[in-house]
Amino acid sequence: MAEPRAKRARIERGEDDYMPGNIIEIELQNFMTFNHLKCKPGSRLNLVIGPNGSGKSSLVCAIALGLGGEPQLLGRATSVGAYVKRGEESGHIKISLRGDTKDEQINITRKIDTRNKSEWLFNGKAVPKKDILQVIQRFNIQVNNLTQFLPQDRVCEFAKLTPVQLLEETEKAVGDPQLPIQHRALIEKSHELKNIQLSVERNGETLNQWRALNAELEKDVERVRQREELLTKVESMKKKLPWLKYDMKKAEYMETKEQEKDAKKKLDEAAKTLNDLKEPIEKQKQEKAVLDAKCKKAGRLINENSKRLTEIMSNESHLGVQVRGKYKEMEELKKQEESRQQRIIKAKEGLAVAEAELENLPPYEPPKDELENLKAQILELEVSANNKRNQKSEKERLLGQKKMSLRNCLDRLKDMENTHNKCLQALVKSGTERIFEAYHWVQEHRSEFNKEVYGPVLLEVNVSDRVHANYLEGHVPYYIWKSFITQDPRDRDFLVKNLKSFDVPVLNYTGDEGRAPLPFQLTKEMHSIGIYSRLDQVFNAPNAVKEVLTSQFGLDRSYIGSKETDQKADEVLKLDVLDCWTPDNHYRWSKSRYGNHFSASVDAVGRSSLLLCSLDVGEIEVMRSKKMELEESVSVIEESLGSFKNDLRYLEEEAAKFHKQREDIIKILQHEKKKRREIESLIDQRRRKLESLDKEDDLDTLMAKLIDQAAKYNIQRFHCAMEVKELLVEAVSFKQSFAEVHMASIEFDAKIRDLEVDLKQHEKFAVQASLHFEYCKKEVENFRQQLSAAKRQAESIATITPELEKEFLEMPTTIEELEAAIQDNISQANSMLFLNNNILEEYEHRKNQIEDLAKKLEADNKELRRCLAEIDNLKENWLPTLRNLVARINETFSRNFQEMAVAGEVSLDEHDKDFDQFGILIKVKFRQAGQLQVLSAHHQSGGERSVSTILYLVSLQDLTNCPFRVVDEINQEFILASKFCRDGPYK
Repeated sequence: MAEPRAKRARIERGEDDYMPGNIIEIELQNFMTFNHLKCKPGSRLNLVIGPNGSGKSSLVCAIALGLGGEPQLLGRATSVGAYVKRGEESGHIKISLRGDTKDEQINITRKIDTRNKSEWLFNGKAVPKKDILQVIQRFNIQVNNLTQFLPQDRVCEFAKLTPVQLLEETEKAVGDPQLPIQHRALIEKSHELKNIQLSVERNGETLNQWRALNAELEKDVERVRQREELLTKVESMKKKLPWLKYDMKKAEYMETKEQEKDAKKKLDEAAKTLNDLKEPIEKQKQEKAVLDAKCKKAGRLINENSKRLTEIMSNESHLGVQVRGKYKEMEELKKQEESRQQRIIKAKEGLAVAEAELENLPPYEPPKDELENLKAQILELEVSANNKRNQKSEKERLLGQKKMSLRNCLDRLKDMENTHNKCLQALVKSGTERIFEAYHWVQEHRSEFNKEVYGPVLLEVNVSDRVHANYLEGHVPYYIWKSFITQDPRDRDFLVKNLKSFDVPVLNYTGDEGRAPLPFQLTKEMHSIGIYSRLDQVFNAPNAVKEVLTSQFGLDRSYIGSKETDQKADEVLKLDVLDCWTPDNHYRWSKSRYGNHFSASVDAVGRSSLLLCSLDVGEIEVMRSKKMELEESVSVIEESLGSFKNDLRYLEEEAAKFHKQREDIIKILQHEKKKRREIESLIDQRRRKLESLDKEDDLDTLMAKLIDQAAKYNIQRFHCAMEVKELLVEAVSFKQSFAEVHMASIEFDAKIRDLEVDLKQHEKFAVQASLHFEYCKKEVENFRQQLSAAKRQAESIATITPELEKEFLEMPTTIEELEAAIQDNISQANSMLFLNNNILEEYEHRKNQIEDLAKKLEADNKELRRCLAEIDNLKENWLPTLRNLVARINETFSRNFQEMAVAGEVSLDEHDKDFDQFGILIKVKFRQAGQLQVLSAHHQSGGERSVSTILYLVSLQDLTNCPFRVVDEINQEFILASKFCRDGPYK
């Protein structure tokens, strides 16, 4: 009898049956396929079921992005802007989590837009992303952990996890939170230990080698030291040589210094002479400056006199103009008075004529009864016309709707009958949403390409057989069907640049792929086991497209067999066929890179969803029937609309007749009223004009006023003439004074020129003295710099000390004798020859290295012992806990497999102190005759991998405390595995 199944650890839930961190509500706005969605998950197992494209995975993407995840972990798009619904600018995700209590709700909102910008809100308040991540970590939510959150596009990645990666993900998801920290510390310490061990080993070997080398060199060291003493003596002599050169430069410097003093003395004498000559010139210039000032003052007075004279003359001229104007006004007044009397007579005559015309005008009475009758008839016709217009508008609106439906029906019928559109629509349904735009863009720009461009590839490939279409679509990756193929690198670059936003690949075919296609030939042995064709022979396509498909995906190495081939599958490999298709299965063999054995995989043949897109004939017939009904409806409505138009035209014409009669009567009435108002207005105007003529000023008063004004202007002109006379007398006096001062200034100019001629001659002598002095200064500076350079050179070689000065006294005192002594000592030193001239330096250097290396070796040994102790301490805490964790996972995993009548186990792959190689091995066996094999894409089918994956995730849920898990599209395997998790977080 089987042992009873162990009970799970009880999961603490609240009164509302929710755990802290459970998702209470999801709200989406303009996100992927949704305009607006509000979803309220239950407290236990939640299943989202629907056809492809209904938005199941969109819900998973929203959970990941709304809880702090990045777009890359979903495997769909690299930017958050790609998740905004097409045609919209922005959207948002709002996720409500259950807090630690029933009343505490946590609302996290992420606003996104097409510019890839995100804004985070926590309970309606804008916060930085790090605050959101702290809330998520509080509930142990890890959307980037495949054992907790498995999106659709990353399901295959879980099976691709290496044992090492699987261990890392498991440590993060379950068990003690210190496990991954301790594991990472052990890995770092193990790397450090290896480096220290390697350093100790290498340093020990190097120390022994250096000690042996120094023992061999000790015999030659003594002779090297004797040679060094001679060379040291030479170096001391060389130190004195620059100081002798310095003394020689110092003597030259002192000589040029004396020459500079003589030149300075001559320059000072020339300067004194120039100063004596400049003093009388300066005195004359000062006196001349006084005269120039007087000239300027006299000139200024002359200018002011002239300006004042001009102003008075201008004023007198203006007054003369005013006087003449007054005389003209007097003449005009006389003429105006004569004209005013004539206008008064004409105004009285006109007023009498207008009053007589008003008295003779007969009164006019309008026909009120006739106007009221016409108004009633017009109103009745307008009411009828409005009713007809409303009925006509309704018919026109209905006609517009029917015509729009007819156009949509015709477009839909045309699309359904168009093969290209069917293929493009299939690509859209499979995820390439902008393939229509990409296709039309390429068609519009074909004239800009250098060579022919093909694509999408799905439109270029023609397969006549449904079965062959299944094979071809299953063999070629999906991305190739939406790809475009160019034959020129410039075309490729042009397409990549412009189709980047449409998410379609671009391939370039050069015509030389470096691989000759295999000739099509079937042997008798192939025919005998049912192989009848090859995958590159069952479809037609342009040469470039076919070459790309064949060379990229090995279509010329994939063979097609019958059901007989299924029965003789073991014989296929013997014919060197590594890829074979049959009606039910796809066989593939791969040769190991480390041996000659082959591994095989068998997958079921899927049904084609892109190639041979079927046309629904029944739907076309329905659409054609609908088209005929719409055409009949349009015809009936247009006929009815014509009748309404005729009736409306008749009513409008009758109403127009009555309107014209009424308007004629009103025009007559208005004309009579207007005529009377015009006569009355004319009488009023003529009366006001006559009154204004009577009120004009008297001629005698105006004439007396003008005579007085003219007399005043003449008096002002007389005063101006007197001022002009005074100004002319003053101007003559100013000009006489200016002439006297100007003549005195000219005499001073002549005296100053004579003195300046004599000054220029002495200036020439002073310039020569100055140039000579500057030359002497440059020479002194030049020798000073040479002296400084010689001193720096000597000091750079040797600084004079009492000991060195004593040695210099024993050496030769001239440069020639010192250089000869240096050469003699060098010759003696060179007579001592050695095979290795650096032997002493090497000996001493190696001796120092030996001492340093011995100290480092001792420190490394101490560090090695410390590192080993730390690793042992960490390992004692980490490894038992990890073994216990893996054992508990294995217990649940193995039991679940036993209930399915198959076998599986989870084990810890240990590697002593290589902690970075520790991993978790998942081994499964789905057949009675087989052995347990490590879970991989090479040994198990896709369904087997999916079952193993979900059961492993089920095994983790006893050991972790996370509020929820997400698994996207495990399909039947998920339903099968869910039988073993009836009372866990999945329920």
